[in-house]
Amino acid sequence: MDLHDSPEDAAFRAEARHWLEANLTGEFAEARGQGRAGLQHEGRGIRTAWERKLGEDGWTCVGWPLEYGGRGAPMSQQVIWNEEYVRADAPARVNVMGEGLLGPTLIAYGTDDQKNRFLNPIRWGVELWCQGYSEPDAGSDLANVQTKAVLEDDEWVITGQKVWTSYAQWANWCFVLCRTDLEAQRHRGLSYLLVPMDQPGVEVRPIRQITGTSEFNEVFFDRARTDADLVVGEVNDGWRVALATLAFERGVGLLGDIVGFRKELDHLLELARKNGSTTNKVLRQRLAEIWIRLYILRLNTLRSLTGVDGPVAPPQASISKLFWATWHRDLGELAMDVLGMRSEVAEFLPYELSDLQRIFLFSRADTIYGGSNEIQRNIIGERVLGLPPEPKVAAAKGDPSP
Repeated sequence: MDLHDSPEDAAFRAEARHWLEANLTGEFAEARGQGRAGLQHEGRGIRTAWERKLGEDGWTCVGWPLEYGGRGAPMSQQVIWNEEYVRADAPARVNVMGEGLLGPTLIAYGTDDQKNRFLNPIRWGVELWCQGYSEPDAGSDLANVQTKAVLEDDEWVITGQKVWTSYAQWANWCFVLCRTDLEAQRHRGLSYLLVPMDQPGVEVRPIRQITGTSEFNEVFFDRARTDADLVVGEVNDGWRVALATLAFERGVGLLGDIVGFRKELDHLLELARKNGSTTNKVLRQRLAEIWIRLYILRLNTLRSLTGVDGPVAPPQASISKLFWATWHRDLGELAMDVLGMRSEVAEFLPYELSDLQRIFLFSRADTIYGGSNEIQRNIIGERVLGLPPEPKVAAAKGDPSP
């Protein structure tokens, strides 16, 4: 694995860096750094305008094929764009679900009509998406989804509840995993539907988190409707499509996140030097270890991207998810120890958190969403190490499949 830029990649890096420097000015200068984890409510208006600016100038969907309006950028340049974006302190993207998850899924499995209808609005930043997967009784056990969809005339009628739906309060559309064959068990009989959010049968209830903000939501479908042709893939074959979407989630965006993690660590190191924590042998050793682990995380992530082609997530992708989620949680815990007694008191009344306090609190979610640490360990054990599978409840019902 060559970690140096090729001449083509170096030219792309210079182009990306120049565009960001030239455009994060004027009205967009105030958006710098807005919308980080735990602060997704910040600057929604200016960040949405920024999303459209990115689309107008061809800086959304850089990895999409040329025929779908992307740049067709190779993996190395997708990594460069994500890294440079974070280095420039550009605002958090508002349509990561559409660009990173649904778009590639439609390119792989959607009909021509679906691609023509939805890809350009995603690329231009004018339609925002959320993901309807988890349910109160089907979080990491995704095959246990109970939200049902029944075909009535030329529409799907959807009834059920989703939970932990990120950004649902701002989304125009939701891709929803539903049970369309009520007699089938587990992953059989699921379909992948595209559902408009602005309709009477959809209710969004934001979930107030310990950070005081509400990135996550409950979504209730009470006979919500969508067109019969807005099923992606075949009816009752939604499990395969849903897994493809999860595969795309394990993409190059993590390399940009790692740049953000390095900024957070640098902030912590600066604080530790100022308050004398680096003279404490135990804290100094922990700071050194977490720096080393971050460097290893970047190398392992680059390695895991090599050779990935199409909507397939190698089991090794679970190693990266487990690694970065645990690292970020540990960074938050270390930050509280470096802060000492100050970590117990909010920055301002009534409940304004410092950046490090917010990292500590919000990073607990990192080990849950996108597949919990426990689920990732199961995948690594069974599919990477070849250990015996964990007993599943479904096996007692005569269905041994996951």
